[in-house]
Amino acid sequence: MIMQRRRFVVVTSVYIFFLVIFLRLSDLMILDHARMARIAEVQYTKGQNVLVRRGSIYDRRGKELAVNLERQSLYSDPEQIKSPVDVAKALHGVINAKEGRLIEKLSSDKRFVWLERNISPSIVKKIRSLGIEGLGLLPNMARFYPKGNFASHLLGFVNIDNVGLEGVEKRYDRFLSTSGGRVALTRDAHGNILYTEDDLLESYGNSIVLTIDEGLQNIVEAEIDRAVGKWRPYAATAIMMNPYNGEVLALANRPSFNPNHPGDYRPSYRRNRAVTDLYEPGSTFKLVMAAAALNEGVATLQSRFDCSEGYVEVGKRKIRDVHKHGWMTLKEIIQKSSNVGAVKVTLRLGPDRFYRYMKKLGFGEKTGIDLTGESSGIVKEPSAWSGTTIGAVAIGYEVMVTPLQILRAYAAVANDGYLVKPHVVSRIISPDGEVLWRYGPVRKKRVLSVRTTRMLRKAFKSVVSEDGTAPLAAVDGNLVAGKTGTTRMLDPVTKKYSRKMFVSSFVGMVPADNPVFVLVVVLWNPHKKYYGGEVAAPVFSSIAEKALSYMFVPRDDTDNEEVLVVGKPRETGVNSRDF
Repeated sequence: MIMQRRRFVVVTSVYIFFLVIFLRLSDLMILDHARMARIAEVQYTKGQNVLVRRGSIYDRRGKELAVNLERQSLYSDPEQIKSPVDVAKALHGVINAKEGRLIEKLSSDKRFVWLERNISPSIVKKIRSLGIEGLGLLPNMARFYPKGNFASHLLGFVNIDNVGLEGVEKRYDRFLSTSGGRVALTRDAHGNILYTEDDLLESYGNSIVLTIDEGLQNIVEAEIDRAVGKWRPYAATAIMMNPYNGEVLALANRPSFNPNHPGDYRPSYRRNRAVTDLYEPGSTFKLVMAAAALNEGVATLQSRFDCSEGYVEVGKRKIRDVHKHGWMTLKEIIQKSSNVGAVKVTLRLGPDRFYRYMKKLGFGEKTGIDLTGESSGIVKEPSAWSGTTIGAVAIGYEVMVTPLQILRAYAAVANDGYLVKPHVVSRIISPDGEVLWRYGPVRKKRVLSVRTTRMLRKAFKSVVSEDGTAPLAAVDGNLVAGKTGTTRMLDPVTKKYSRKMFVSSFVGMVPADNPVFVLVVVLWNPHKKYYGGEVAAPVFSSIAEKALSYMFVPRDDTDNEEVLVVGKPRETGVNSRDF
């Protein structure tokens, strides 16, 4: 009896035990399946963001300037590395990483570490031949600039994770970039990470079409390089722009850098001086004086001013001309770049009107160009002027500008009086080819009358004549209107104006009466010579002559002749589609 009772208790206990197990398994497999599946997924897989695919960047004619190359990146699961020292030695001769750094990574307590990114196919082949357990390769997109240094300051560059850091790459990063998704790195029973390309969903960012023209950019860069080789300045900038709609057609700085390897260059080489660097513009700033006097009716081109003493005293400072000129008309003051004449006209205008025209022409504020790092310049309000400031600003001192700001102001002379907004991107295109955004016509701000701009162009044409300061800016067959600039730089040691360091510049438009483009050339501290008419003006001439030929612009001196223009002439001026 007792034995039967014991048997019953044991059998019942066993049944109850298995019943409990069955109920628990049922709960896990049926009622709590989703949660347990997620836990298992976490235990056996690792999510990793990879393969950021950026859209391409093209010039206005569809030439590729920035593209993607599919590469592999090497990673490791340190838990699977038996000897970090031996693996580091094996990899040291294959990849660029230092042996000590490799040992440190391979000894990590993490389950995933990057060892080398963006590896070339030949290196990938060598790594695979090693057959080291605990190493793996994942696909990665490397940004590539097929033309090297070409337009590097405008394009900018990206970091190792394809995030834009400078230029268009940074300004339009959110349009260009899209994540390639998270790839599931599955672990097997031994903890090894497994990967197949089917695990990754492909997606691409939008592409961007720039306003620059590869042909014009090549011309500008070649001539800037030639000027740097001849005059040995520590820096140089040239910008070409459509004066009617603000499209930047070319932009170049020297020194330059290769965006494929930006870390190999000093930060100063990567700086976009066209929009970041400030300088005192000198005589190119006499535009403000002339524009204000003509627009306000204070003077005409024929108004005469006594410059016979060769100097004018402002406050306790004497401002001199290089040569005495006698009585001069306003046109001659511009043509000969007379400091004395410019100051006398500005004194007639007064501080408030002069300041108002500085602001009207865009000085002291950013142009709004779609590039990173733009400076607003420095323009003081009249209340902050000293007794000598009015004489200084009249000739382009005590005011700081960027090359782009000067170019924008002269564009207003070229387009009959409108202040345009410079820009470098014309449209954004989806991966399917749909135009998502296009730079459309924007309302332009009139700052000068048509009559004033025509008088200014007439005066600036006289600058580029045998009697002016810039005959070397002339272009065979087309009239040029422009202005020279030569300013002393501050000596970094004495903090005073140097007698050996200068900024040489020239800004102009061509053809003068119906400009196709405006162009500024600035050279910082050239050697041998330093006058803008001797150093910068010839660079303008060389660029302009080649650019006009490239753009099939007819010569001015063939209006009454039958001329065959090979190619398609561009419609320009106020009747163009751009205006």
